[in-house]
Amino acid sequence: MKGSMSTELGIITISPEVIAKYAGSVAVECFGIVGMAAVNMKDGLVSLTHGIHVELTEDNRIHLDFHVIVAYGVSISAVTDNLISNVKYKVEEFSNMPVDKINVYIEGVRVID
Repeated sequence: MKGSMSTELGIITISPEVIAKYAGSVAVECFGIVGMAAVNMKDGLVSLTHGIHVELTEDNRIHLDFHVIVAYGVSISAVTDNLISNVKYKVEEFSNMPVDKINVYIEGVRVID
């Protein structure tokens, strides 16, 4: 499903892949996020592009699932709170659609030199 908005000049349609790429670029800029974890079909889970799944509801609300790898030694709670607030603000500003839900799945921890 694609998010659509009507304007006086026509209809604007945003693909979920565009939102996923933008949200991913915002996420990797957040402190403590080392990268995105690709979830594949072998695990019995849905294949996600770059560890992000975007769902758009009928009323143009965004639901995001992030599968991330965090840095060793950081507070997971602080990292996820920062991720959620940054992504929510920037994606809403970018798309002009409200973000209703952001789920964060920690798929791994990596030691950074």
